[in-house]
Amino acid sequence: MSDERLVMIHGFSRDDTIKIMRAVKSIIEEDPRGIAFTMTTQTNMEWKVSDLIKEVRNEHEFMRKNPPEQKPEDPDMKEF
Repeated sequence: MSDERLVMIHGFSRDDTIKIMRAVKSIIEEDPRGIAFTMTTQTNMEWKVSDLIKEVRNEHEFMRKNPPEQKPEDPDMKEF
């Protein structure tokens, strides 16, 4: 069975969103990098929850297999 864990964040600033993501990952013992995160958008607020979960999980798996190059000066992209 694939990992289906997902946290949706709504109404927080970018800085607070990053803090929330780091906090969640810091307390999860089993593969915290497997958790997918998403923020609400005007578009995804209209989606069925099942469609949103599927889309975010697909994007998360793609990013895990194809990580972006990290810029050393970008503190938001550091490992958790």
